[in-house]
Amino acid sequence: MPAYKTIVVGTDGSATSFAAVERAASVAADSGAKLVVVSAFTPSDPGDTAGAEDALKGEAHLVRGWTPAEEALREAADRARAAGAGEVSTHAVDGAPVEVLRAAVRDHGADLLVVGNRGLNTLSGRLLGSVPSDAARRAGVDVLIVHTT
Repeated sequence: MPAYKTIVVGTDGSATSFAAVERAASVAADSGAKLVVVSAFTPSDPGDTAGAEDALKGEAHLVRGWTPAEEALREAADRARAAGAGEVSTHAVDGAPVEVLRAAVRDHGADLLVVGNRGLNTLSGRLLGSVPSDAARRAGVDVLIVHTT
């Protein structure tokens, strides 16, 4: 029986988050686990994208209904597959990062959550909390905090 069956990892499109994705993919490959890559985002206000749609005219579909999270997820999935992960799914979800990660763990029945350590050892992270520390405290499953900084 493999150690893990379903692994959730978050990405925001940063180099450090991609390091966490690659580590999660390696663990998934080693255990034959499913990998679920999630990205939390806040949707753009239609007024914010109206100018871009006007400028793009016939190419307005490039900004309508698209989020930067989707590009981050495409790259994360490519990296995960290159690192050996077999089954990879991606999800862009509106919400705060820790809540999105917790929901993904619950909704996918994950038994491991992987996050990078960015923000963990900063002053603001210690005073206000950080995604890795909040996720580790509230995940309800095993958490792997990857040294990415």
